[in-house]
Amino acid sequence: MYRLTCKCVYIFLTFSVKCLAKILTKIEIIGIDRIPKDGALILICNHSHNIDPPLVGSFFPRTINTMAKSELFINPLSRWLFRSVNAFPVERLKADLQALRIAKSILNQEKALLMYPEGTRNHGKGMNPALPGAALIALRTKSRILPIGITGTHLISWKSIWFLWLINRRPKLIIEFGQPFELSLIDDGQDIVEKSTDYMMRRVADLLPERYRGVYGEETKNQIVVARATSKK
Repeated sequence: MYRLTCKCVYIFLTFSVKCLAKILTKIEIIGIDRIPKDGALILICNHSHNIDPPLVGSFFPRTINTMAKSELFINPLSRWLFRSVNAFPVERLKADLQALRIAKSILNQEKALLMYPEGTRNHGKGMNPALPGAALIALRTKSRILPIGITGTHLISWKSIWFLWLINRRPKLIIEFGQPFELSLIDDGQDIVEKSTDYMMRRVADLLPERYRGVYGEETKNQIVVARATSKK
């Protein structure tokens, strides 16, 4: 009964978000045909606004699981809501081993997992250095990775979006799904996770205009850019 309820909530919420996005914004979806129809898949995306995860989930043709910040699970109601849409908590900016175990289990079941390696929103100011968790999971599970670039969400204000709709000045949003890839071609070595993290995020950056690429732009193309996580057992 619980699983059935969660599935109904997931379907209702994703359908509602999709409808609202089409009404309140000018949204463009690119690359749906590039999405693998089955098998373990890690989705990685840049992160500018709280609406990013539900938007990606609503326009993605498969059911997804999402790694979300632990603060969203403190309140009982929000905890129930986020678990109903297949989200599970992660301690940001830390090596949360429990969250990594859950992620690995999801992928072992041939499901899709959505992650935001930046760990926090960049508010449209350019991508932040990514934490290595997504690359570590991808390397350990040998899962395919699907890069996603999303632009325009940083322009959304909950206070003004209804007014903009009324005067027909809806914000322009673009979600682009890139080509899936694996990390097996990256040279092995002591810094394999860091190299993989940088490579993954540059695949996301390739889907964005230069002004949104931040630390993964042209100025750092010969560097390895990665954030550091502290240990948490």
